[in-house]
This record gives sequence, C-alpha cells and structure tokens, in this order.
Amino acid sequence: MKKPFLEVFENKKPIFAMLHLKGDTPEDILERAKKEIDIYTKAGVDAMIVENYFGTYTNMVDVLEYIKETMPGITFGINCLNNDTMAFELAIKYGATFIQLDSVAGHLEERDDITFDAFMKLFRERFDGYVLGGVRFKYQPYLSKRSLEEDLLIGKERCDAIVVTEDATGQETSMSKIQSFKDTLKDFPLIVGAGLTPDNCKEQFAITDAAIVGSYFKDTYKDTGEIDAEHVTAMLNARNKVQ
Repeated sequence: MKKPFLEVFENKKPIFAMLHLKGDTPEDILERAKKEIDIYTKAGVDAMIVENYFGTYTNMVDVLEYIKETMPGITFGINCLNNDTMAFELAIKYGATFIQLDSVAGHLEERDDITFDAFMKLFRERFDGYVLGGVRFKYQPYLSKRSLEEDLLIGKERCDAIVVTEDATGQETSMSKIQSFKDTLKDFPLIVGAGLTPDNCKEQFAITDAAIVGSYFKDTYKDTGEIDAEHVTAMLNARNKVQ
C-alpha cells in the first residue's frame, strides 16, 4: 500500500516548480528545460511538473527522456494539458511520481461525468502514482450544476490531493476560496495552484498543504518570463520559515 501523498516529501509544505517548456524550436525548448531543471534541483524544490504550457506533447517527451536518462529517481509530475489520457500514459511510461489534472470534478455535465468517472477508475488502477486534481480550477468550465461541496467530495474520491486556484495563471488565490475548500476537505491534502509568493505564503500555508509555483519563479513574475534562481531561492526561504 502506497504512503499518503504528503509523506512522499521531506518538507512539511512541499513546493512543486513548473517546467512550462518555453522556446522557439524543439532544441531550444529542451535546452531551456535543462537549465531550469538545474536551477530547480540546486535550489532544492520538492518536485518539478513537466507541462505542455508553451510546448507540445513531443516537447514533453523530449524532456521526460532527458530526465529518465540523466536523473533517475527524481521526484516529478506531469500535466498534459487538454489530454488526461496522455498524462496517465506518460506518467506510466516514465515513472512519474504524480500527475496533475486541471479538473477532476465539476467541469462536465452529468452524462459526460459518468464516463469520466469510469475513465478515472480505469487509469488509477493502471497508474501506481498519485493524482492532483483541480476543482473550480482556472480556465476550466463549471458544468456539473452541483454545489462546491458536492464537487469537492466527488473530487476526493478521484485523486490524492485537491488543487485550488483563482481565475488566472499567476493570480493570487483568495483566502476566502482556500478556506471554503478547506472547510469541506478537512484533513484531505489541499494544494494552492497559483499566485503563491513569499509575502503570502505564511497565510496560505496556514491552511494549505503544498503549492505549485510557476509565474513567481520568472524574472518578470509572469509566465512568459525566464526562470530566475534568486526568485526560486526567495520562495523556498520564505517557505522554510513558516513550515
């Protein structure tokens, strides 16, 4: 039996860094990713998430091959945007610790949600890692017509941790939304998925259990920027003071 998700990490409040796969060519994307992986590894982030945010599926494969060949045993996750099936398939093939799905409940009408439930059960049997799942996630539709509490309880059955965001990439997640999730989830792991900074991490980590960080790590504090090692260090130092 696998251990609870949060026990995988040495830090009490783990931080997961995004690899957005920015670049002009496949070669450029891979070289940028290598540099970002090096920065994150030296800084001591708890895990990295390979995501086709700017890049494509094939760019993800290139980076995953690099990780497999050069960094065996590293803790990493996968988010294959707009194709949950391929997130599972890549995670199985490359031995990812976890996958991130932007929505695990609330994003589908009832007839489609029945199929999605069967899909989740099928692939969770095949994948022995963990699933981080969004509910009322940024850019995702709300079609279930269920209450937030109902969708969160369904989400708990489909994943190992719930991810909460506000409405956009880099936007600070409001404490009111975080608290509303925690009120229902209780002790179930809750991850803040956008907008964490050194200034708000004490308040947010008082309620949440982990964080996914992308924009703050960039030199411009926006998703389009370049990874800045000083920003990574600043975030981890702030986390270390409050965990």
